[in-house]
Amino acid sequence: MNRTKRLHESYRLHESFLDDIITNFDKKGSDYGNQDRNSLKLFQLEGKTLNVKSFRIPNVVNQIAYRFFRKSKAQRSFEYAIRLKSLNIGTPDPVAYYEYTTSLLFKNSYYISQHLDYDLTYRELTKDLNYPNHEEILRAFTRFTYKLHENNVEFLDHSPGNTLIKITPNGYDFYLVDLNRMKFHAMDLDLRIKNFAKLTVHESMVAVMSDEYAKCAHVSSEMVFTKMWKCTQDFQERFWRRRRLKNKVLFWRRKP
Repeated sequence: MNRTKRLHESYRLHESFLDDIITNFDKKGSDYGNQDRNSLKLFQLEGKTLNVKSFRIPNVVNQIAYRFFRKSKAQRSFEYAIRLKSLNIGTPDPVAYYEYTTSLLFKNSYYISQHLDYDLTYRELTKDLNYPNHEEILRAFTRFTYKLHENNVEFLDHSPGNTLIKITPNGYDFYLVDLNRMKFHAMDLDLRIKNFAKLTVHESMVAVMSDEYAKCAHVSSEMVFTKMWKCTQDFQERFWRRRRLKNKVLFWRRKP
């Protein structure tokens, strides 16, 4: 098995420590969060907490693709984090990524970032419409998304769990996580509005976000709401259609 890695310059002095936690990932560290799709663990380094994400080994087709044709999720996460930081867009500090390959196939990969303590995610806003300062946070989040778009960042996984929120004396700071799916390009208004489609099913939240985005973009609030709500409904329809189809195809996996 071959190993490649890249460390952020600020962590090069800790290379041996990082090598060790990756080599002994199964034996060391503390489990963190949901372990269903990928494994997350926390490690302590000189008063800092490191968050290590171990990506699942992909299917055979993607093992070939990642080996020869595409950057891995770990590499993209690391490189996109560096790019976001250069744009002054919040994301946990990137530390390193590691990849394991054979001569023909891609195997394990890991992305390491500095763990971020946060107060809530966007998801809390969707679950509790009476969350303290709900509208204020939602409008600040919308301005943050407008900043992404103005910096030519299309966050393809702009979904409820992928924005961490810290409450500060000056307002709210936002941090993107799960970074491996992004595009960096100019976006027209329709594509910008479509980027909100995965965030909520609540029409009231769409009304607030569309109003705030219209103010930022200096366009009609009514027009933005109409487009944003339609994108939201279209996404939900596609999501549940895929879910029903998956349940039919994979009926044998259902629990009794």
